[in-house]
Amino acid sequence: MRVLVALGGNAMTGPDGDAGPGAQIAAAAVAMENVADLVARGIDVVVTHGNGPQVGNLLVKNEIAASVVPPVPLDWCGAQTQATLGFVLMNALDRALRSRGLARTVATVVTRTLVDPADPGFARPSKPIGRYLSREEAAVLVGHGETWADRGAKGWRRVVASPEPVEILDAAAVHTLVEAGFVVVANGGGGVPVVREPAGLRGVEAVIDKDLGAALLARTVHADVLVVATDVPGAVLRFGTPEAEPVGRVPVRRMRELAAEGHFADGSMGPKVEAACRFVEQGGTRAVISTLDRILAAVAGEIGTVVVPSAANPEES
Repeated sequence: MRVLVALGGNAMTGPDGDAGPGAQIAAAAVAMENVADLVARGIDVVVTHGNGPQVGNLLVKNEIAASVVPPVPLDWCGAQTQATLGFVLMNALDRALRSRGLARTVATVVTRTLVDPADPGFARPSKPIGRYLSREEAAVLVGHGETWADRGAKGWRRVVASPEPVEILDAAAVHTLVEAGFVVVANGGGGVPVVREPAGLRGVEAVIDKDLGAALLARTVHADVLVVATDVPGAVLRFGTPEAEPVGRVPVRRMRELAAEGHFADGSMGPKVEAACRFVEQGGTRAVISTLDRILAAVAGEIGTVVVPSAANPEES
């Protein structure tokens, strides 16, 4: 079996949201103990991860230093956090595997994701990132070519494009490493967004949804199961109401219907549900949305929200 585990960016911070180096290292150690349990069962594992808090830290450094040095572009932030988090995860997983007597090698691939330069998101950047600033502070960064929007009483906030991932350009390297017996960390933060031009590839200022990137990578490396690890047990219908109801095992056709009814918020569970549906619709055995601490049961489809292929007869779904 081959499993792609998608860790949320907050899985790489402390319980209180602390994104300091010590807190990230400690969080990685906990996460990789669970991943090591999968490897110990003889499962091929690819790990991907979010990077929101880490990119947020780099953006703050950009803002503070903007009057002294040019800000680092967003694609560079993505590449830097992929490499840094990959390094932290590799060290943590090496230790977890060694403690189990497992001689497996871990590798990180800094991964590029192709996007369409004609994606409508580029014409109307709308994905808010980073912290709020005053008009005067934002003006310095606008002078460096960034797009900032007035958010009223809270101040100004940077907005960027969030284009659809089209292709994981370095998936072949990931696949080759997995076939050779490596445990691979790849495509962090959805991958570094690039566009293809006549002269070659160019990084762009954008943010790719990490869950949609995970679904695309999982299909590309022929994973059987996609696990979207989050901080809740699974998706919930009528969330926040007295009629709230957890979603358990569900055919993908029905999950699409529930999403269309508006049960899953765009900024939280929505992308995870969309990623799960895409993976299963493209041939995956199942996709599971669950917590990381019960990863073995999640991979087996025994807990969480489990999206499975629809039956040939719609009435059976």
